[in-house]
Amino acid sequence: MSDLAARVTGAVKIYGSGEAEVRALDGVSLGFTAGRFTAIMGPSGSGKSTLMHCAAGLDTLTSGTAHIGGTELGTLTDRQLTLLRRERVGFVFQSFNLVPTLTVAENIRLPRDLAGRRADTEFTDALIDVVGLRDRLHHRPGELSGGQQQRVAVARAFAGEPDVVFADEPTGNLDSRSGEEVLRLLGDAVRQMNRTVVMVTHDPVAAAHADEVVFLADGRLVDRMASPTPQGVLDRLKAFDTTGVPA
Repeated sequence: MSDLAARVTGAVKIYGSGEAEVRALDGVSLGFTAGRFTAIMGPSGSGKSTLMHCAAGLDTLTSGTAHIGGTELGTLTDRQLTLLRRERVGFVFQSFNLVPTLTVAENIRLPRDLAGRRADTEFTDALIDVVGLRDRLHHRPGELSGGQQQRVAVARAFAGEPDVVFADEPTGNLDSRSGEEVLRLLGDAVRQMNRTVVMVTHDPVAAAHADEVVFLADGRLVDRMASPTPQGVLDRLKAFDTTGVPA
């Protein structure tokens, strides 16, 4: 299991009870390989965001286990879980979530500052070059375009050198050109800096930037595709109805 940056085993997540019960995850077992870019896809309500939140320690499983590296998340106290997310997990959200009063450089350094760790100057410099923000370091988020803000968010996610970065619809608020830039940056971080990315998306074009796509339907893992193309992903999505059975 040492080559897996994160994994879930027998993952079940149930919301509500009785007639209102919703089984968002229904026995999913899935590992995310270190140094790879994995996309999670599926129709609305398939459980893809729930899977990401539980794998990242943002939500807890009803049953089953979730691991970051060799650490089982269910065994941690709230404080230990907070520290693990701060030190070993990075996040990129659809809404950027930058601190508006901080400069670009300060936003990028934030994970290390919160963790009380000294910045790795060489790594941070390389990261700034990868995301192309050297001429924007002293600007604040309000002075940047949406695409530039998301590039800051990507740099911040990787700045703490986490075991894995989880990206939830990272291009959802961007135009196609800016979205393409952000997806290329995520891929570059994986291939040039040996990082690990797990991305939830509904967009076949976005998913095609990944090394592998996994497909969920009704809370179950129903398929996976290596070396995806936009058309290949779209065709695979069309081949499954909402039960995950070939139509």
